[in-house]
Amino acid sequence: MAGPLTGLRVLDLSRVMAGPWCTQILADMGAEVIKVERPTSGDDTRHWGPPWLKDRDGNETSESAYYLSANRGKHSVTVDIGKPEGQVLIRELAAESDILVENFKSGGLARKGLDYATLEAINPGLIYCSITGFGQTGPMAAMAGYDYLIQAQGGLMSITGAADGEPGAGPQRVGMAVADLTTGMNATIAILGALHHRHLTGEGQYIDMALLDVQVSWLANQAQNYFCSGTPPIRTGEYHPNLVPYQPFPTADGEKVIIAIGNDGQFQRFCRAVGQPKLAEDPRFATNPERIRHRLELVALMVEITRTRTSTEWIALLSEIAVPCGPIQNIAQVFDDPQVKAREMKIELESQRGQIPGVANPIKYSRTRIEYCKAPPALGEDTEAVLARLLGKATKEINELRQLGVI
Repeated sequence: MAGPLTGLRVLDLSRVMAGPWCTQILADMGAEVIKVERPTSGDDTRHWGPPWLKDRDGNETSESAYYLSANRGKHSVTVDIGKPEGQVLIRELAAESDILVENFKSGGLARKGLDYATLEAINPGLIYCSITGFGQTGPMAAMAGYDYLIQAQGGLMSITGAADGEPGAGPQRVGMAVADLTTGMNATIAILGALHHRHLTGEGQYIDMALLDVQVSWLANQAQNYFCSGTPPIRTGEYHPNLVPYQPFPTADGEKVIIAIGNDGQFQRFCRAVGQPKLAEDPRFATNPERIRHRLELVALMVEITRTRTSTEWIALLSEIAVPCGPIQNIAQVFDDPQVKAREMKIELESQRGQIPGVANPIKYSRTRIEYCKAPPALGEDTEAVLARLLGKATKEINELRQLGVI
């Protein structure tokens, strides 16, 4: 079984995370991805270490963990697009590609003759996806955008962190580059939609993806809370603004478990299981809206209950009665979790540098498959092979380009 995007070619002019995350997903789904990098230095994230990959002898290499996380399945080709000869190579590669992904500043590639209008004239079926911080329009279109800034400007930090008055209160960033990652995912969705449109009409098109747009869209129910109430949501720390009880609770072994009760039936089962059926009949707690109004009283009562059993005992008990409950795990514990192992969420890819571990793609198809056929490439390892195979470049011409510093 081949991946669902087998036969498609992606020209990847992106760097750092949002664009590479998108193109890694496309590679996992079977597309051929040609990653264009700067000669000598490559993608910025190649240097974003430590930590660094260790070779078979346990020695550190020059490959950063950050770079390895978003670049498997790709062919690395080094081209200096600042040189006219390099721009010609990109246009030739675009003519042989189905999709192009880039994350240069707005207008940056137009000055090099690598904008959509130029490349569409060469390849009318090309799907061209631009990823920027703020999009191609608006007063901030020319500005660079970084994940941390987007989390702040897009409202995410205002609802993340301990509530005012609690220890450590204040806006917090999420521990992952979520604006980058979700933009990469949305770019993938947009590209798949454009592919279907091309299938129906033969037409390619331009896709304008902005980190700020994606972050704002990701506010989801919190944005709707604001629209419906007229009051901006605040940081609530451990607890959920729309569900109670739905937060961590202390246990007898000094740890905490998440008890995530999503409806009245679950709350009733919980109360019966702990020998407190009348708690669910109390008018203050009988329905979720009332539990929200009386959250502090209910949480205080539940803390006394949850401290009577260990975390393991709570997880076992509540699982039996279909009340969601789970541990708070660090990343080492995550990859030792039996469920995570059963879902095969850690992979190992063979390379000349040794085994390269990685996080699996979460998509599970029934007929096609996710492909892990190539480890994240060393800088420029595929340059000669790609130029010869796709563009018919002879060895002499490739050597001349190398001598000129184009590749």
